[in-house]
Amino acid sequence: MSIKNSFYLTLLVGIAVLLGFFTGIITNTHLSKTSDSFPILMQAYNILRDNGFKDTPPSPALEYGMIRGMLQAYDDPYTLFVEPAQHELEADNLQGGFGGIGVRLERVSEAYVILHPFPDSPAAESGILDGDRVLAVDNLTITPETSMDTLQAALRGPEGERVEVTIGHPPDFLPIVVIVKRVRISLPTVTWHLDPGERRLGVIEINLIAESTPGEIQRAVKDLETRGANVFLLDLRDNIGGLLTAGVDTARLFLGDGTVIEQQYRGKDVETYKVERPGPLVDLPLAILVNQNTASSAEIIAGALQVNGRAKLIGVPTFGKYTIQLVFDLQDGSSLHVTAAHWWIPNINPGEDNGLQPDISLPPDDPSPNAAIQEAIQTLLGSR
Repeated sequence: MSIKNSFYLTLLVGIAVLLGFFTGIITNTHLSKTSDSFPILMQAYNILRDNGFKDTPPSPALEYGMIRGMLQAYDDPYTLFVEPAQHELEADNLQGGFGGIGVRLERVSEAYVILHPFPDSPAAESGILDGDRVLAVDNLTITPETSMDTLQAALRGPEGERVEVTIGHPPDFLPIVVIVKRVRISLPTVTWHLDPGERRLGVIEINLIAESTPGEIQRAVKDLETRGANVFLLDLRDNIGGLLTAGVDTARLFLGDGTVIEQQYRGKDVETYKVERPGPLVDLPLAILVNQNTASSAEIIAGALQVNGRAKLIGVPTFGKYTIQLVFDLQDGSSLHVTAAHWWIPNINPGEDNGLQPDISLPPDDPSPNAAIQEAIQTLLGSR
């Protein structure tokens, strides 16, 4: 699953339990309690139930619709309701991995989904072949209504547990049941390479800010240094954020002192995240690439390093998302992401909808894909 293509722009800072505000709203035991707080809602529900030509939607579909209606009235673009399968996948991304069988899914058409097992994965070792059709996973039968999120969530589970996968080999696709033991599947958030035109430049692309990101960056730097790199470029383009604490910890890698961010929850005192000790990469020659899709905790990294004089930003203004979402688990595995606070970088005040301003601006419609890299090379190697 592509992390960068996720629509998810919220800044995740925690997981808590939210008492189910709407839970049981359509069961008789809770109708009287809910009626006291939402009389118009319950009147409308009763009219629909008693007079509608169609049956009312079952729970949880009806409850999900009510929650979405509530959030539409709340009118905050980052306060979101996320259904169980998608919530599980997002949590896996932010934790840097999951228990799985090692396959890539491809939807050919509606109920026709094929599997591409990774080499030496549990899926491949169990006899699943590239191009096999998946027919069922445990008790989940694949139908045109089965979403890819639901299917991926079914294949995932606790590491070490077994999952029953019903497949069919082409061309006849006769059902074959295989039992596959899940193993830890890592989801790297960082990739790196030496620039092909300037081998002294190590390029580190950060796709998502997760728990594993600071450690991955340190591994990337160590590997690139052994291959001859002595100047470095953090590529935060199209990075939509992730965990606040991981963003702060990533910024601290490169800072000797100073403040990373400040934040404030409603009715609470301002909290400050400072650099507690010099980071292990404090002397690393560094520049940062940003664009209009650099958001959230990726902006924490870029802004903190910019304002502390640690690195220049190259590119175009960033997205500009300075709010914090708390993630509350609902009892069916869905979640509510609630904007609960805002953050800022001292001495930078870009405004609510204005992103970080680059030190070196590039035309937003520059047709050259390497323009930002060339600017970074000139900046880092002193020819600018």
